[in-house]
Amino acid sequence: MKFAWLCILFPFIGVLCIPFLAKINPRIRNAGAVFFPCLSALSSLMLMPYLFNPESLPMESSYIWLSSPFVIEFGVLVDPLSIILANVVAVISFLITVYSLGYMKGDPGITRFWILVNLFIGSMLLLVLSNNLLFLFVGWKLVGLCSYGLIGHYYRDEEKYWIGGPPPTKFVTPTHCGLKALIVTSAGDLIMLGGFLIVFYYSGTLNLMQLYQTSSQWIPEMAKTPGIIVLVSILLLAGPIGKSAQFPLHEWLPEAMAGPGPVSALIHAATMVKSGVYLVARLIPLFYYGYWVSGSGEAAAFFIITAWVGAITAFVAATQGAVALELKKALAFSTVSQIGYMWIGLGMSGFSQSLLVSGTTSGIFHLVSHAVFKACLFLCAGSVIHAAHSIYMNQMGAMRKYMKLTWIFMTIAALCLMGIPPLPGFWSKDAIILSTLEAHSIPIFTIAVITVMLTSFYTTRFIGMVFYGPESEQVKHVQEKEGHIHEAYKTMWGACGVLSVIIIVFGIIGPRIEHLIASAFRSNLIGSINLPISEGAAHPADYRLLVTVLSLSAVLMGAIPAFILYILKKGDPSEILKKSSFLQIIHQFFWRRWFIDGFYYTAFVRGTEKLADIVAHTLEDGWDTVIHHKLPDIITRRSYNILIRLRTETDDLLYNLAYILIIFIGLIAVIFFTFL
Repeated sequence: MKFAWLCILFPFIGVLCIPFLAKINPRIRNAGAVFFPCLSALSSLMLMPYLFNPESLPMESSYIWLSSPFVIEFGVLVDPLSIILANVVAVISFLITVYSLGYMKGDPGITRFWILVNLFIGSMLLLVLSNNLLFLFVGWKLVGLCSYGLIGHYYRDEEKYWIGGPPPTKFVTPTHCGLKALIVTSAGDLIMLGGFLIVFYYSGTLNLMQLYQTSSQWIPEMAKTPGIIVLVSILLLAGPIGKSAQFPLHEWLPEAMAGPGPVSALIHAATMVKSGVYLVARLIPLFYYGYWVSGSGEAAAFFIITAWVGAITAFVAATQGAVALELKKALAFSTVSQIGYMWIGLGMSGFSQSLLVSGTTSGIFHLVSHAVFKACLFLCAGSVIHAAHSIYMNQMGAMRKYMKLTWIFMTIAALCLMGIPPLPGFWSKDAIILSTLEAHSIPIFTIAVITVMLTSFYTTRFIGMVFYGPESEQVKHVQEKEGHIHEAYKTMWGACGVLSVIIIVFGIIGPRIEHLIASAFRSNLIGSINLPISEGAAHPADYRLLVTVLSLSAVLMGAIPAFILYILKKGDPSEILKKSSFLQIIHQFFWRRWFIDGFYYTAFVRGTEKLADIVAHTLEDGWDTVIHHKLPDIITRRSYNILIRLRTETDDLLYNLAYILIIFIGLIAVIFFTFL
C-alpha cells in the first residue's frame, strides 16, 4: 500500500521543490520536474503485480480526517480499476514530461509550467486512488484548476498563440480557451456534487467500499422515492460528461488545444478526459446492483444515458474531425469521439447480466489503448507544428521528407486509432462494438460502425495532409528562413518512439491484456463486491467474426477515399466540394460544429452580456435617476438621506443573497428533491 501513497505524494513534493530548484539552476529545476513524475511512475508500476493476483484486492489504507458528526477518512483504494488508471496516468505523464524538456526549452513561463504539470499529475492520481468521494472530488477540482492554468499557459494572448480560423472563422485567445474549459467543466462538477450529497444522505458514507457493501440497505431505501434514482443518475453523470467532454458539454475540448503541445497530450489525450470514464466505471456496481439485484427499473437510466451519450458524442465529434483544418483540433475531435466509444462500452455493462464484466473491460481496455496512441499522436503533432510554424494541416505537406522518425511514429499511432490489426486499437474497439451487438442494441451498434468509417477517413486525411503531397508555401517559407526543417529534439522524438514501441507491444499481446483486465474485473466485481452475473446465451452465429468483418469493412470504406484524395492526390477535395451544393451544406454544418458551439455562445455568453446591459443601463440607471434627481425635488433632504442609506443596504443585501444563491443552488436543489 505504501506505493499507492508514494504514487500520489511524489508529484506534490515536486510542486514544492521546483520553485527552490529554479533558483539554484534551470537544469536542476528541469531535472527535478521530470524526476518526481518518474518516481511516481515507478511507484505505480510496483502496484501492477496485484493485477495478476486480483484475489488479494481490494486493499485500503486510510487515516481519520473527520470523526464528528460523521467519520470521513483520507485514504487510498487499490483495486483493478485504480491500478490500471494510476499506471496510465503516471507512466504516460512521465513520458510527456520528458518530451516537454525539448518542447518547452527557452519558454519564459517554464517554471510555472512545471509546477502546474506536477500538481496536475498529483491531483489526477489523488482522484483515481482516493478511497472516498470527498477526496476524489478534491482531486477532481484540482485537476480542473490545473487544466485552466495549462490551457491558458500563453496568458499574454500573443497573436501567434491564437487558435481557430482561418478567416472568416473567428480566432480565440488562450485565456478565453482556458476560461471556457473551466466554466463548462465546473458546471458539470456543481451538478455532480448534488448527486454526491444525495448519495451521502441515503447511505451515510462517502467511502467507496462501504457504498458497495451497504448498497443492499440504502439503494432500496432510495428507490422508495419515485424518480430519485433517475435524478441521481443524471446528477452523477453530469460531472463525467463535462470532464470527459461528452455531449452536450463537449465543446470546450477543441479550444483547449490553445495550450502547448505537451499540455494537449497530458490533459486531453491521456489523463484528464479519462477521469470521467474512471468515475462512470467506479459507479457501475451501484447502479448494476440497483437494477439487477434490487429490482429498481429506474437504475437502468444510468446505463441507458451513458451508452447513448457515448454514441451521440462519438458520431458528432467524428463528423467535426473530418473537416477540421487545425491538426491538434482534428486530434481533439478524435479524442472526444473515442471517449464516446468508452462510454458505450461502460453503458453496455448494465444492459445484460452477462455483459457486466465484458462491457466494463471493453471500456477500460479502450481507455488504456487510447491513452497510448493518442498521447503519441499529440506529441508527434506538437513536433510537426513546432517545425512547420503553423497549426493548419493545409499549410504543411511533404513533412515526411524532413521528419521521417516523426512520420513513422505518427503513422503507427494513426493506424492504431483506425483500428488496424493487430494494434491495440483494433482489439479494444472491436470489444466495444461486440458488446453492443451482444446487448442487441442495434441503433448504438450501427452508430458505432459508422463512426469507425468516419474515424478511418479523418485519420487518413490528416496523415495525408501533413506528410504527403507537395510542400505548402508555408513549408517553403520556413525552409528559406531557417535553412532546413529537421527532426525535433531527441527528448521529443524519443518519447514518441517509446510510445510507438508500447503500441506495437500492446498490439501483439492485445488479447492477453484484454483477458488480464477481464480476469481482474471478474474477481473484483463478482468475488469482492458480490454482484451476480449470468453466462451469455449461445449465439446463432459467431458475433466476434461478424464484428471483425464489419469493422474492417468500415475502416476500408473510410480510408480508401481519403487515401485517394489526400495521399495519392488523385483529386482536389476543394474542387469536389465546389461542384456539389449538397456537400457544401454538409461541410458547413460540420465545420460550424453542428451549430452547438454557436448556440452556447448566443444563449449563454451573449445572453448574459445582454442581461447585464439591461440590468446596468435600464434598471440601475433608472433607479439612480429616480433616487438622485426626482425624489430630492419632492421630499426633504432628511428623507432623501434615509432612502440613500436604505438603497445601499438593500443593494448589499441583494448582492449577498445573490452570492449565497449562486454558491448553494446545488444544495438547495438537493434538499428540495430529497424531501419532495
